[in-house]
Amino acid sequence: MAGEFAIEMKDVLKQFVTPEGGILPAVDHVDMQIQDGEFFSLLGPSGCGKTTSLRMIAGFELPTSGSILIRGKEMSQVPAHLRPVNTVFQQYALFPHMTVEQNIGFGLEMKGVGKAERAKRVAEALEMVRLPGMALRRTKQLSGGQQQRIALARALVNKPEVLLLDEPLGALDLKLRKEMQLELKTLQREVGITFIYVTHDQEEALTMSDRIAVMNKGRALQVGLPEEIYERPADKFVADFIGETNFLDGSVLGQSGSTVEIDLPGCGLARVESSRTFTRGQPVTITVRPERLHLNEPFENGNNLKGRVEEVIYIGTDTQYGVRFSERHKVRVREQNATQAQKEIARRGDEVIVSFTSASPRLLTE
Repeated sequence: MAGEFAIEMKDVLKQFVTPEGGILPAVDHVDMQIQDGEFFSLLGPSGCGKTTSLRMIAGFELPTSGSILIRGKEMSQVPAHLRPVNTVFQQYALFPHMTVEQNIGFGLEMKGVGKAERAKRVAEALEMVRLPGMALRRTKQLSGGQQQRIALARALVNKPEVLLLDEPLGALDLKLRKEMQLELKTLQREVGITFIYVTHDQEEALTMSDRIAVMNKGRALQVGLPEEIYERPADKFVADFIGETNFLDGSVLGQSGSTVEIDLPGCGLARVESSRTFTRGQPVTITVRPERLHLNEPFENGNNLKGRVEEVIYIGTDTQYGVRFSERHKVRVREQNATQAQKEIARRGDEVIVSFTSASPRLLTE
């Protein structure tokens, strides 16, 4: 049905010619559907294809092949200024010689919107970003957070169907960035516009997004809810990129129902629950988050591995322990400091037992 999705990317390929004359697939046959009114994040390391994908949706780049649809309409070859989208960049590109009002209303003026209507919509946009009364200020009189909001207001005043944001919080300090993350999410819910947000910051994506697409080497490796991406990563790259995790390599000894028994050289045996079927001798990797591991709390029907503490790092809310099982295997354990006594669980050089339930890890294959 036409218009079912705000944005669709169908088998989109974008190739660039390298200085050496080779072909680089910046976006490699990506399929993606973004729902109307959704806060959708493109997440990945530098060079993964997320910004190129955003620029193709905006019309700043044209795909080598494939289709880009906005509300069911083919837009692959439509110029940027004719697409119902607006973009907010990391560098806000505000005009320093103009007032806030003139900056926000510039696009409307270019479209021939009358002065009275322009003033009305600028005032509405300033209310929307919680900066009423700032219309006559110059941009140099604004803080970084205020400039970011003015850039948002300038994009929203045009009432786009989709707002594209290319790492817009990257220039802010950590405290302000975290505040703006929550404000952006609240604003998105209030205006009801589809936001497509590019970031390399996994915590930012988890905090703000309805869904996330994790990208690497031009491909969308996994698309899902934040909790799905974090708890059930599709592969080793996604598991490693989203948050902190541990990897333990081994091979399958056997499987009984959903319980898979794994030999971890230098560690012993581990049992992991999985809905998949494995064969004896198959190489696998256990991935388990540091907060799912516990020190010196053996589980009667769980996994209890012996190791030695190599490092203890106190970070206020938590204490992180680096525990080595063997030359090949080491894990990081995170224990919350709910009480003063919990900061003294173990010291460097102590022998400890690292425990986790069979349902805590995820099994990955190549």
